[in-house]
Amino acid sequence: MACCALQITGLIFGGVGMVGTLVATIMPQWRVSAHIESNIVVFETIWEGLWMNCVSQMGIRLQCKFYKSILALPPSLEAFRALMCIAVLLSIIAFLLAIVGVKYTHRTKENPQSISIFILVAGIAFLLTGILVLIPVSWTGGSIIRDFYNPKVPTPLKRELGAALYVGWASAALLIAAGAMYCSFWCWAGKLPKSRYPSLSPNRLHKPGSAGGPSVSMQAYV
Repeated sequence: MACCALQITGLIFGGVGMVGTLVATIMPQWRVSAHIESNIVVFETIWEGLWMNCVSQMGIRLQCKFYKSILALPPSLEAFRALMCIAVLLSIIAFLLAIVGVKYTHRTKENPQSISIFILVAGIAFLLTGILVLIPVSWTGGSIIRDFYNPKVPTPLKRELGAALYVGWASAALLIAAGAMYCSFWCWAGKLPKSRYPSLSPNRLHKPGSAGGPSVSMQAYV
């Protein structure tokens, strides 16, 4: 029952992390304009994401605009786009592998090592996805904090941490937790004694004899 709960929990964590990765990739709130001046009324809030930037006017009107030229984007933004897209695809693959692994683990009683190979691949994929999400999210957060406390950066250019970064950190934590659960389950399954799941070898096959008579081994005749 403990292993079943571990697999189901990992599947839930992986699914939520997959959705969170997709949401963080689409959300424009990676960088949010910082309201530092306390003696003015701020009418506009600027959001900067991977694909677009948005301007919110007093929370009533929202205007978003996609980036026109890919070549004009900073190299870091292009790299972050690629990493997040790869993370989304890898999280979907890992989630599907986890579903297959859980399904076959519960329905079959054969060799656990051959069954849990799906669990192992899903666990590794979840771990890689969490790392891929952490790289752009943490890099962006670090640059925002560094520029915020840098006196050489003009005040209008200072930004704050957006909601997409928090979604990305939470999703990465869930994905890494799911990967750790599935990898630990595979290690546990590999330590099970093989005698618990005996396999039928040709030496153990017997041909049934007559009714009530002894069975005759198939190796008795060539």
